[in-house]
Amino acid sequence: MARPPPLQELPPGYTPPARAASPQILAGSLKAPLWLRAYFQGLLFSLGCGIQRHCGKVLFLGLLAFGALALGLRVAIIETDLEQLWVEAGSRVSQELHYTREKLGDEAAYTSQMLIQTPRQEGENVLTPEALGLHLQAALTASKVQVSLYGKSWDLNKICYKSGIPLIENGMIERMIEKLFPCVILTPLDCFWEGAKLQGGSAYLPGRPDIQWTNLDPEQLLEELGPFASLEGFRELLDKAQVGQAYVGRPCLHPDDLHCPPSAPNHHGKQAPNVAQELSGGCHGFSHKFMHWQEELLLGGISRDPQGQLLRAEALQSTFLLMSPRQLYEHFRGDYQTHDIGWSEEQAGTVLQAWQRRFVQLAQEALPQNSSQQIHAFSSTTLDDILHAFSEVSAARVVGGYLLMLAYACVTMLRWDCAQSQGAVGLAGVLLVALAVASGLGLCSLLGIAFNAATTQVLPFLALGIGVDDIFLLAHAFTEAPPGTPLQERTGECLQRTGTSVALTSINHMVAFFMAALVPIPALRAFSLQAAIVVGCNFAAVMLVFPAVLSLDLHRRHCQRLDVLCCFSRPCSARVIQILPRELGDGTGPVGIAHLTATVQAFTRCEASSQHVVTILPPRARLVPPPSDPLGSELFSPGGSTRDLLGQEEGTRQKATCSSLPCARWSLAHFARYQFAPWLLQAHSKAMVLVLFGALLGLSLYGATLVQDGLALTDVVPRGTKEHAFLSAQLRYFSLYEVALVTQGGFDYAHSQRALFDLHQRFSSLKAVLPRPATQAPRTWLHYYRNWLQGIQAAFDQDWASGRISHLSYRNGSEDGALAYKLLIQTGDAQEPLDFSQLTTRKLVDKEGLIPPELFYVGLTMWVSSDPLGLAASQANFYPPPPEWLHDKYDTTGENLRIPAAQPLEFAQFPFLLHGLQKTADFVEAIEGARAACAEAGRAGVRAYPSGSPFLFWEQYLGLRRYFLLAICILLVCTFLVCALLLLNPWTAGLIVVQMYKESPEVLRPPAPQEGGLRWGLSPTLPQSFARVTTSVTVALHPPPLPGAYIHPASDEPPWSPVATPAASAPSNLSSRGPCPATG
Repeated sequence: MARPPPLQELPPGYTPPARAASPQILAGSLKAPLWLRAYFQGLLFSLGCGIQRHCGKVLFLGLLAFGALALGLRVAIIETDLEQLWVEAGSRVSQELHYTREKLGDEAAYTSQMLIQTPRQEGENVLTPEALGLHLQAALTASKVQVSLYGKSWDLNKICYKSGIPLIENGMIERMIEKLFPCVILTPLDCFWEGAKLQGGSAYLPGRPDIQWTNLDPEQLLEELGPFASLEGFRELLDKAQVGQAYVGRPCLHPDDLHCPPSAPNHHGKQAPNVAQELSGGCHGFSHKFMHWQEELLLGGISRDPQGQLLRAEALQSTFLLMSPRQLYEHFRGDYQTHDIGWSEEQAGTVLQAWQRRFVQLAQEALPQNSSQQIHAFSSTTLDDILHAFSEVSAARVVGGYLLMLAYACVTMLRWDCAQSQGAVGLAGVLLVALAVASGLGLCSLLGIAFNAATTQVLPFLALGIGVDDIFLLAHAFTEAPPGTPLQERTGECLQRTGTSVALTSINHMVAFFMAALVPIPALRAFSLQAAIVVGCNFAAVMLVFPAVLSLDLHRRHCQRLDVLCCFSRPCSARVIQILPRELGDGTGPVGIAHLTATVQAFTRCEASSQHVVTILPPRARLVPPPSDPLGSELFSPGGSTRDLLGQEEGTRQKATCSSLPCARWSLAHFARYQFAPWLLQAHSKAMVLVLFGALLGLSLYGATLVQDGLALTDVVPRGTKEHAFLSAQLRYFSLYEVALVTQGGFDYAHSQRALFDLHQRFSSLKAVLPRPATQAPRTWLHYYRNWLQGIQAAFDQDWASGRISHLSYRNGSEDGALAYKLLIQTGDAQEPLDFSQLTTRKLVDKEGLIPPELFYVGLTMWVSSDPLGLAASQANFYPPPPEWLHDKYDTTGENLRIPAAQPLEFAQFPFLLHGLQKTADFVEAIEGARAACAEAGRAGVRAYPSGSPFLFWEQYLGLRRYFLLAICILLVCTFLVCALLLLNPWTAGLIVVQMYKESPEVLRPPAPQEGGLRWGLSPTLPQSFARVTTSVTVALHPPPLPGAYIHPASDEPPWSPVATPAASAPSNLSSRGPCPATG
């Protein structure tokens, strides 16, 4: 609050008037809060005075401490792993991920690279030979990608994922199959012969051209090789997989192609196929039984006729599957191609990443710019690159933003008057905030809080805005010190007036960020903690170090040095002299508050002999009654400033002289003070404001219920990029997610088959699960296992009935019959493992469709070794993996009859496809249904959990609103407590909480003074050739006569050591000299 000058500076005989008692203190109930508020402000005052006395030391130690913390950025860790960013440590999903990694390792089975084709003209049909031809062109270009690393060439056939490669005894056939076995590529081109062009494998046989899938007829090849090798088992394997003629038996997309095989249905007629008809129901890989690609995986924007027949589509999709780094490393470990390069898993990952980047680049450039179609390519490496790019600190953006803030602070705080200019303070303040942000982030690094994209892209600018706001507040308050403030108390007065506001906002910001850390998403939690720590460092810098900067700038202003260029001093300077009025004529004055304005003629000149300014002030004053202004008293409140008073007085003068031009005196401050504020204080205005606030609050609460959860990846990727185009097309046309239902250990699979079937049925009935076509077998290993057992049982029954198999021999029977023979005699007893009497008394699958428990794990070993295509199609991922066992029909030692039993399963999974998931609510509904199905299975003794990206990234939304509500409630309570503690007014704290962080007033303003004060007005007859100096002072009047005029330090430019200078009582001119201190 503004104080009169110290007593020793006043003329003799002057007694300071006693302050009128505040109505709040007189009330008694608020005496303690006001005393505590005064005590807190006293602490801030002492802090400011201490900083000013040791400003150099404080500045040095502060910069040293913040600089040391900023060095912690050297150990900063930037986290880009989506799982680490999104999955809370110790959560249910985290525990499930840990279990999966413990059993299967860190890597997934494969990685996906996708091509999406859409027409440039929206809504155009892509089910035409021309559109499929362009898709073939792009997919073929992508499939021919080669990269050279470590002195080797890597193509698709070397790194692609191949499922179910069978084990063949014949070495020549095994090597040929290994070279020819196709990559897993899910593409609409597989409905046509052209799908074979994407497969790059080839083999050589003497007397034949190179064998490729474009000319390979497996049935014909087996006929040719039959006389030279025993391929009966391999033939049965192909028959079970329904390979047939593979690609050469499918229609040609372009029948006029010279390489179109004669076996193609449309080869001779040269008629273009009906694309919609061929794609109806999906396509198949080389195996019709195990490789079926559903329509939803290949086509987007599908339209059908009333009968359900496919008519048109707006998008095509092809997916290339690659091995994981672990699989690629294992595949080539010990191979002659990699023995000389020190082959490692890290190198395998580098090869895959390089191939994927080249794949995306060539696929996007495959079609010309004037093509009617456009290709969008994406890979898992592309997503990683996006996260890495967003997580890296953009030095150009950060430096550019801070330079703009430096320029803004310098320009806005510069003044022509060096005594009022604070450009250097603005520059130092922004640089101090930058150092505080760096130190806060360094402290976060030392505490082990990992950085992420939000930290590097958002937090530096957010912290800059919060810190600079407090810098501006303190700098402005420092220049607006009340009249009569001693120089040694300027910094203390500044902190006393604004420290509470700065502390209130900073503490509330920290509490808000700390409460946001309750959200169970690691990326948001790390950002919240980092923001809270950075705000705390900003608060320490603003309250401790920046006042030292202000104190040093005060010394610069006292020495009359230029702003920014503080090594130079201005040639002439002047002191502003404030004058108290002389005694009134009758020696008495009214009790209350008087507004005294002295208007004098002043002549100012600079002496040539010395750098002094001489100002002659002849007194010419008159008394003017104060206008009845209900707000005028607040102009002279302790929270005001000399600049405000001068501006208000100047406005009054303009009002008197330019009343004919009201637009000339209008300003936003004038409108707020004289029009808006009086209107707001009226009773009906208050009622209207309350009604509007209530309506707005109700509307906000209603709008909060309409807020949707979720953050789409398209909101993260920059618009206009190729990645954003792909993600938008995928979200629109192919909202499919591959998930799995994982069954754990801890229960007996052999005796829980019925519960497993029920779990699968319950999960399949979920709305989001894509139903399988009626002609396709369910995609679960237990179904494939049971169906295989039923198949070999049927073969055995047929061989037994025909006499090809007996109790003593199975060699004349079929391969499947022999397998069933070996399995039926198993007892599961280690002492007596075989019992031939069981051949006709038991079945491999009982009438209820269950496998006998004693045969379950023995049969599992046989199925895994004998049906690799079925195992690959089931995607079971058994752990522990069943042992390898090779069936030898012609073994005569009897050792082949002993089949090792698989160990009890601890991990298996059922794959599913989820579709129709567009909004977060769809994901939440699917997750809740899956969790309910697993909980129901748990009550039946089966331990299971769902796995996949929807459960990984959307599981947090199940309890997000609950955590958000908890954080908001705790935040409001903490905000109330902080405001009540600092403001010591529960009602004010309550209003702040209700209005959500409304800025509290900086200064508690006293009540308006009573009417009856006096104001000294302007003389309208002042000559224009003289300078006009107006000084306004507010004093408390008592019945004793007022003292004479006296000189005290001006509020804007005080000397270092204020010395009282009594005013001359003679009516002669007043003269004062302002020294110009030497610089140095």
